[in-house]
Amino acid sequence: MTLEIGDKAPAFKLKNDRGETVKLAQFKGQKVVLYFYPKDDTPGCTAQACDFRDNMMALQGADAIALGISPDSVESHAKFKKKYALNFALLSDPDHQVAELYGAWGEKNNYGKKYMGIIRSHFVIDEKGKLLDVRRRVPAKDSARLALRALVKTPQ
Repeated sequence: MTLEIGDKAPAFKLKNDRGETVKLAQFKGQKVVLYFYPKDDTPGCTAQACDFRDNMMALQGADAIALGISPDSVESHAKFKKKYALNFALLSDPDHQVAELYGAWGEKNNYGKKYMGIIRSHFVIDEKGKLLDVRRRVPAKDSARLALRALVKTPQ
């Protein structure tokens, strides 16, 4: 199944960087930028996370929050969050089930080597749980800007 703009965002339940259970349903009535990234504390993933951190006021101004998801452990997320003073939750998806639901898990090719992994993606979800923006293979440094654009509904 490929998610598209207008589809209902798939429900999920994951542990955050503090070990607490987080459900998408708890954000009903609020906009959510859900982004998937491959690995904590790597150059591209750090750039993406810090860009969301640095744009948090703009996200909040659009009545939205950000949630980052990767297969890393709760402990890894806690270290990454602290190291870069990230001001949003990181969710652990170790068996990549949620990534698969969103189509953010698939074949990757790095220097001719093919393997399965997280496809850097983001999904902007409206107050009613519908997808406002779907971006797969989004460049790390463009994700926050593109998500904000979708939130404020400016022309693409």
